Amino acid sequence: MKILVTGGAGFIGSNFIRLILGKYPDDEIINLDKLTYAGNLDNLRDVESDERYRFVKGDICDEKIVNEVMPQVDAVVNFAAESHVDRSIGGPADFIQTDVFGTYVLLEAARRHEVGRYLQISTDEVYGSIREGSFTETDRLEPSSPYSASKAGGDMQVMAYHTTYGLPTLITRSSNNFGPYQYPEKIFPLFITNALEGKKLPLYGDGTNVRDWIYVTDNCEGIDLVLHKGQIGEIYNIGGGNERDNRTITGMILEELRKDENMIERVADRLGHDFRYSIDCTKAQQLGWAPSHNFEDALKETVEWYVNNRWWWEKIKSGEFEQYYREHYGK
Repeated sequence: MKILVTGGAGFIGSNFIRLILGKYPDDEIINLDKLTYAGNLDNLRDVESDERYRFVKGDICDEKIVNEVMPQVDAVVNFAAESHVDRSIGGPADFIQTDVFGTYVLLEAARRHEVGRYLQISTDEVYGSIREGSFTETDRLEPSSPYSASKAGGDMQVMAYHTTYGLPTLITRSSNNFGPYQYPEKIFPLFITNALEGKKLPLYGDGTNVRDWIYVTDNCEGIDLVLHKGQIGEIYNIGGGNERDNRTITGMILEELRKDENMIERVADRLGHDFRYSIDCTKAQQLGWAPSHNFEDALKETVEWYVNNRWWWEKIKSGEFEQYYREHYGK
C-alpha cells in the first residue's frame, strides 16, 4: 500500500510512520507536513533514509500540492491538525483553517483521484465531557473548545463525503496520547521536562479533571487495524482504559523522577475545561484491537525517554527550534 500521511512530522503521525515502515516491508509512505511549530523532522531521523519514505513540505490547505501527491497513493491517513486546546482558546482561526478547510481540501482531492481509503484521525474531545459512563461512536457531538469544535467540523465533512459521494472514509477517535516525541506543551512532556529543568509544574485548578490515557503506539496499532480492516463509513473509538485525574498523573511523574511535590504550582483553570473524557472501545475491540502496554510501565518508559533525549526537547524549549527550521527548511 502507498499511504499519504498528513501531519506525519508531528507526535502521533511520526510514531505511526515508524510503525508502518517497520511492520510492512512493501508499504511506501509520503509524509506531507507544513512543519509548523509542532512539526519536527527530528521525530523521523531514524527513517529519513528509508527508500520507502518520502517527505514533502506542504500545507493540507494548499490545493495545488495536495492534488500533486494524491494521485500517487492508495490511501490517506490525516493526522494534520492544530491540536492544543489552550492555543485554540487564544486564537481559533488557525484551527478552523487547518482542521476544517484543510480536511475539505484532502477529501475533495481524494474524491477526485479515487483514493481507496481515507482515514481521519480525530479525538474523544469531540464528544464533550461526561460525568458517568462512556461515549459510543453514535453519541451526539458536543465539543467545548474551539479545538474540539474544529475537529468535530472535520469529522462531519468526512461523514458527509461518504454519504454524498461514496468516498470510502473511516474515522478514529482516540483518548489522550502520551509517549516519545510529544511536543512539550501537553501535560506529560511539559511536566517531565519542567521537572528535569527544576521548573514548576503548572497544574490547572484542583487537578481533578479526568482523562483516559493511551500509549501512542497502542493508538497507532489501532489506527493501522482500522485502516486495513475497518468497515467503510464507520467510526472507531480507541482508548487506553486508563482514566486518571491530572493530579494523579502529576504525582506519578514526580515520583518517577524522584522530585518533591512542592514543584507543583496551582494555576487558574482553563476556560471551559471539560471535567472527564471517557470512550467505549467495543467496536475497535471487535476488530481485534486491544492496547498492549501497561499504563504504569508505559509512563516509566515515557519518562525515561525524555530523560535520555534531552537533545530533542532542549532546543525546542530554548527557542532554538524555530531558528533551526528557518535555516534548514525555509520559513
